[in-house]
Amino acid sequence: MTHRPRRRLPRLAAALALTGAVALAASACAGGGSEQADASDPLDVGQISDSIAFFPLFVAEQQGFFDDEGVELGERPRLGTGAKLAAALTSGSIDVAAGVITDAFNLQEQDDRARVTGALVTEYYVDVIVGEGFDGPAADAPVEERAAALVGKNIGITGPGSGTEALVTYLFESIGKDPSTDATLVNLGGSAPAAIGALSEGQVDALAFFQPVGQMAVSEGVGEIYISPQRGDIPAMEDELHGVLFSTTAALDAKGEQILAFNRAIDSALAFIAEEPDAAAELLAEYLGSTDAATLDALIALLPDEMADATAIDETGYRTAVDFHLESGLIDRAPAYDEIVWEDARR
Repeated sequence: MTHRPRRRLPRLAAALALTGAVALAASACAGGGSEQADASDPLDVGQISDSIAFFPLFVAEQQGFFDDEGVELGERPRLGTGAKLAAALTSGSIDVAAGVITDAFNLQEQDDRARVTGALVTEYYVDVIVGEGFDGPAADAPVEERAAALVGKNIGITGPGSGTEALVTYLFESIGKDPSTDATLVNLGGSAPAAIGALSEGQVDALAFFQPVGQMAVSEGVGEIYISPQRGDIPAMEDELHGVLFSTTAALDAKGEQILAFNRAIDSALAFIAEEPDAAAELLAEYLGSTDAATLDALIALLPDEMADATAIDETGYRTAVDFHLESGLIDRAPAYDEIVWEDARR
């Protein structure tokens, strides 16, 4: 992709929400988040949702890996957005956040104490999904032709400033277009059923959404996965660090040993997913609840390729993520690997 001058995505509302939430939380806990914690204190871990990226946390809980490492988990909220994760970290109401690296970059722009503490997913697990009867070239056509077919369409995303919007921006910029003027982006929130409903009812022509929405659309017969970084449609995005754990220096100073133990438990979960596919499939069915068998089969086949092999963060995958975020306008400045990646999480 041609390197272009950076432009800020239209994410004022998201940026203001993050800035305000972080500022309020910081003022609420000023001076209170850096005291050394007792080793027996619970570790509070929040995550955005129950998307596929956070399946290793569920596996570690169910298989007793946290217990094996002596980690007592406290609050486990699903907070819905990266801004809320950031606010919870800054206030000290959680110690570790499970989100995507976009969330960590956004927090680091506001608070240089942010640190990425572990890898979860090393492929970009957002797909472009089109509805039945979509007027465009086939899904095996060159990706530039498929991107061009999205021009002028209504495209559902989770919200402004998200990784779902970023993928659309990246694709449009690759063909010299701007989705803010050459398409209509529809904010649908993070609900997978709502996204599927919007596609099937024709409210949007396409979705840019996280897994398993694409797999659900296929199994329900309402759409197809049209562009997928994970399956190699965009070579420049291969092996990109995406799903991550992140924290703050205050939490790391207070609970660093517990966070190291937490990472060891996640390492065990990642190994379990890779080495025990049948058992992992049973846990995935429990994790995703009422998801149909076809969707589960499709997801379990993907996991070995997209899950990190360990929480240790590879600098090459990190640099791929940085390049994507700069190209898509999600960040104006790229923090250096050793600036944002926790020393104990570097590979």
